[in-house]
Amino acid sequence: MKRRWSILIMAMLAVCLFLPAQAADYPTKDLQGVIMWGAGGATDNVARALTPNVEPFLGKQIILINKPGGTGAISTQYVYSRPADGYTLLFGAENPQVHRILKLSNLDYKDFYPINILGRGVGVIVANKNMPWKSFKDLIEDARKHPGKIKMGSTGPGGLPYTVGAMTKSITAFDVTSVPFKGEGPGVTALLGGHVDFMPAGITAVREHIRAGRVKALAVVADTPIPGLEEIPLITKDFPEFKKYLPWGPFYGVWCKREVPSDIKKILVAAFHKGASQTKFQAFLKDFGTVPMNISGEEADRFLKKWQAVTCWMYEYAGAAKVSPAKLGIAKP
Repeated sequence: MKRRWSILIMAMLAVCLFLPAQAADYPTKDLQGVIMWGAGGATDNVARALTPNVEPFLGKQIILINKPGGTGAISTQYVYSRPADGYTLLFGAENPQVHRILKLSNLDYKDFYPINILGRGVGVIVANKNMPWKSFKDLIEDARKHPGKIKMGSTGPGGLPYTVGAMTKSITAFDVTSVPFKGEGPGVTALLGGHVDFMPAGITAVREHIRAGRVKALAVVADTPIPGLEEIPLITKDFPEFKKYLPWGPFYGVWCKREVPSDIKKILVAAFHKGASQTKFQAFLKDFGTVPMNISGEEADRFLKKWQAVTCWMYEYAGAAKVSPAKLGIAKP
């Protein structure tokens, strides 16, 4: 019996001694980066633009693979199932933060450590150029006078247009008819053709149309000026109540499992911070219509928590949540 206890104690000591050495030597092999969405999408483009800038600071390659499906649930489950050794990273977007209220998964970013929130997209409310509105306030007043008559382009529950529409309804009680499309591209095409009257959309989907004068930009969904969009009024100009929901928009980042040793997390955070700071990647974000963030750890967790609260409660108000955020302990924004 004494011999067995001696062997067990020695084994435990060996494990304890091994882990710090492993962290100190990390990484000793190439890493795997799991991209939440398919090839050619926004998350894929961000991941592939970032990775070459990070690899020199790790001294190893990050082998990227695409694992789309389940609105991000397939990739999050895969990374969560891997060992907590820092060799499997999740390159994701905002979608897991609504998985629990939509019953898509029991996982969200509470189960992962934010190595880096790279940047966030910006929403813009655009209207068909033939509409009489000169401001977002004009649109709201017209909607109040003609409830249900104005048509809003949307991408269905979960998309940027849907969430911004829910925010607007919670503040202004406006009544419009939502017309769903399979993506921002088809929605914007319908807007250009006059099949819908206005649409909240990501700046990347409408930037060139704004520049060419093919659509009217009524408001940017932000409470502080966005570089390159200074001529578009902030949504808080006429409706300061929006401030409690902002900043809000789609975002991109890199995560590992929460249980990864802290020394390894520090190495990853440092490498990705340096990589994301590179001029080439920052230029990519600007061209991509993304506001740089480059945050990690507790600061990133605060951002994620607020984003989740705003979005999940907007779904609840709009009747799209399958599980109330209150039951999941998600506080109202």
